[in-house]
Amino acid sequence: MSATSAAGDRYDVTVRSNGLRRRRLIERAFGVLAILSAGLACAILALVLGTVLYKGFSKLNLTFFTEPRPLFGQEGGVADALVGSALIVGMAMLMAIPVAVLIAIYMAEYARPSISKTLRIVLDVLNGVPAVVVGIFVFGLLVVGNGQSAVFGAFALAILMLPMVARATQEILDVVPQSLRHASLALGVTRWRTTWSIILPTAIGGILTGVVIAVARVAGETAPLLFTSSVAANAVSFDVHSALPTLPVTIYVNSESPDPGEQAAGWAAAVVLIAFVLLMNILAKVFAGRKRRKLEGM
Repeated sequence: MSATSAAGDRYDVTVRSNGLRRRRLIERAFGVLAILSAGLACAILALVLGTVLYKGFSKLNLTFFTEPRPLFGQEGGVADALVGSALIVGMAMLMAIPVAVLIAIYMAEYARPSISKTLRIVLDVLNGVPAVVVGIFVFGLLVVGNGQSAVFGAFALAILMLPMVARATQEILDVVPQSLRHASLALGVTRWRTTWSIILPTAIGGILTGVVIAVARVAGETAPLLFTSSVAANAVSFDVHSALPTLPVTIYVNSESPDPGEQAAGWAAAVVLIAFVLLMNILAKVFAGRKRRKLEGM
């Protein structure tokens, strides 16, 4: 081997070694940056939770959950808002979930690829529409001339919920093994029966995950309810044809009050709402884990 060839080999080894060292340094730097970013996210969440608990924990007692918001004074609770939120979110689920699941079934099982792609774009755009725009739309469409109503508030939340549930359901239907469809169709089972008896039961865990995440999101929406169901009496009511108090609106109203007692009640209501959102996310993780294990076993 000549001296020139040996020198060239040493140069190549040096260049590769320097390149490998540089890549390792870059990889380590990105790893540290990712860890710091994750820590920052956790710190922000801890700061938010700590602040809300510190300012609102003193108001959390049995009376807070069983008494409606008072007209005057510092005593009272959010029983009326809890009932109103439950009714409005429940009606929104009844409006949105069946339609969203049917849309997802059509996209995954019946539609041509071009139509399915178009519907995905439509749902993604609808999912990106700001909640305040949906509130203004429902206000101009239904509230003007009829007055505020819990039904109108539920309709606004259903519009926000529909694309989330539809896209989540469509994604989970797409990952159901094709062998299940082929086996069912080979036995002479009709397509709709295959979808109803085979596909949907297999995908139920993923569908529930999407529903839970959508409920967690819309339960905290304030803007649509300000336009559709904010002028409500401070009393527990089950009349869905009139405006009902809700937790997000109650938090907003109490936060704007000059009364320190009402401000503390607003913080306490925020604790309840955050606890509900955390519970919904935990349930979503549970459903997603079960669905993942079920699909891995197929």
